Amino acid sequence: MGRPRRHDRDTANSLLDAAERIVEVDGVDRLTVRRVAEAAGTTTRGVYSVFGSKDGLVVALGRRAFDLLRDELEALPATGDPAADLVEAGLLVWRPFVLSHPALFEIAVQRAIPYPGLASEFRPAAAEAMAGLVRRVERLDLGDRTPRDATRAFHALCEGLAALELRGMLPSGEEERAWRDALTALVAGLSPRRARGL
Repeated sequence: MGRPRRHDRDTANSLLDAAERIVEVDGVDRLTVRRVAEAAGTTTRGVYSVFGSKDGLVVALGRRAFDLLRDELEALPATGDPAADLVEAGLLVWRPFVLSHPALFEIAVQRAIPYPGLASEFRPAAAEAMAGLVRRVERLDLGDRTPRDATRAFHALCEGLAALELRGMLPSGEEERAWRDALTALVAGLSPRRARGL
């Protein structure tokens, strides 16, 4: 009898890459274990041994989204201007993530998944990514606002801008400017002193 095949991190990444491409082109409803295995050049057994099921694969895609956001946010340098840093987090982390990984945005952020309960399985990864964003927001003078409330407003704006851009509803050729203007206005409004021009 042959030795069982080991499926390592490279195999997992290849399967996730294949799954992400399938979702991007055809949507999560067309994602199947067989299609992922064929696209990654392995067997369905390989998918099952790494992820356990199609649902496990979807959960892993959700985790991947938040891991990417967390890592990119951590890599973004902090300067002496926390407001500008937060705007840059939207422009240099959120927007590139969405444009490079629209399928992951759909699954993890917009929760376009077969069963809503699956989101609870990637919630810890989401919490880690959100904690990094909260730390950046905490550097602002927020007045009476809590960092969590301010972070929620920032997240909501980024998610909305991302959805609009993916649907082609931002002015063509001016997408980055639209993001910058909206984020700058939001961040200024989060700080009572900035809002009063002090």
